[in-house]
Amino acid sequence: MMDYKLQILRVKSNFEEMESADETGIHVVDDIDDPEIREVDAQQRRIQAFSVGLEGAGDRKTIGTVIYKSIYTVILSKKFNLLIPFGPLAIFVQKKTNQNGWVFILGLLGIMPLAERLGYTTEQLAFYSGPTLGGLLNATFGNATELIISIYALRTGRIRVVQLSLLGSLLSNLLFVLGIAFFSGGIVRKEQVFNKATAVVDSGLLLMAVMGLLFPASLHSTGTEVHLGVSELALSRVSSCVLLLAYVASIIFQLKNIKHLEGNQHGEILYSDDQDQDQDEEGEAAPEISKWESVIWLGITAAAISILSGYLVDAIEGTSLAWGVPVAFISVILLPIGGNTAAVTTSVMFAMKDKLDVSLGVAIGSSTQISMFIIPFCVVVGWIFGRPLDLNFQLFETATLFMTVLFVAFMMQEGTSNYFKGLMLLFCYVLVAASYFVHEDPSS
Repeated sequence: MMDYKLQILRVKSNFEEMESADETGIHVVDDIDDPEIREVDAQQRRIQAFSVGLEGAGDRKTIGTVIYKSIYTVILSKKFNLLIPFGPLAIFVQKKTNQNGWVFILGLLGIMPLAERLGYTTEQLAFYSGPTLGGLLNATFGNATELIISIYALRTGRIRVVQLSLLGSLLSNLLFVLGIAFFSGGIVRKEQVFNKATAVVDSGLLLMAVMGLLFPASLHSTGTEVHLGVSELALSRVSSCVLLLAYVASIIFQLKNIKHLEGNQHGEILYSDDQDQDQDEEGEAAPEISKWESVIWLGITAAAISILSGYLVDAIEGTSLAWGVPVAFISVILLPIGGNTAAVTTSVMFAMKDKLDVSLGVAIGSSTQISMFIIPFCVVVGWIFGRPLDLNFQLFETATLFMTVLFVAFMMQEGTSNYFKGLMLLFCYVLVAASYFVHEDPSS
């Protein structure tokens, strides 16, 4: 009797499933009063609830898989990111021991992979933004590490650290990054060719920026200000606004004429046999993470750099006293290492693939952005918040920058590079580093 009733229940349930096409496959049986059948029905409901629970667990597993894949792609896939724990370690050392020398070293090691990941997430986000907006994103966040450090130093009143750290980034990009790109590319190929037209435009922008820095320094050094202490600051602010307008105009020009510039470049460069393979690899380039993942990781890395940069800046003066090294050397030579590590690896990689224009875009483009955008922007921000940041970087510092830009402009005027040009740039950087090692900044 029990088996017969169960068969009737199963037949009826299957019939109702086919008619209603209900996804749950469970139906309430109201016309059967037998308690045994009701118990079987309740058991079926419990089984269905358990199945739904398993499906929910599967959804949670899917979400967990997505999160793990994102973390693996952004953080765990690169061995260089093993340096990230040095950042929290620097904070721990500062809280427990207050040894500024160790805090600076550990913080510098920790900020290097964060700066590289910030550039990576920006590139990933640019895939979803189109060429125009993507170019603006890369231009805006290309030197975000330097900008974050400068804004923090400016907010805490360390105006000289702002000037010296940005100057150091300029010198590092122009001499060290570009020099090692020329040298590594020259080892692989005897001579390399790059787009001379773009290089000339970038050189002109750099010289314009040096002009904006040179006039306030000369005005201060000669003592010919109309209003002592006021004219120099006013000139710096006006010059900063002009440089910002010029930078915006250059971005618009490059975005509108990018196809024309690429056409000129293809007409000047002799293609090697493996270039078609390189182009195929470029054509297969695709984003590795989604748009919202890029946005989230961009915010995370920027916040981490912002926190760590505060400890770095706070440790500079103590590190100078502990090591017996001038503040100028730490700010100009050592501090830019954190932001330029990714630039070095990128420029070397593309130079060895005979894509020197990309390496130039990293080194010269970054220098142009710092001199034409970040430095003037910091002056304007200081103006808004009542910080008297000006473009007077002092005579010695301005002279080193002027000679560096002039030397680099001469190196690029032919549109070719080789390993010897790279060596000359690297030797010049050694000379600059040695000069700052024995230079005592008057402001300190």
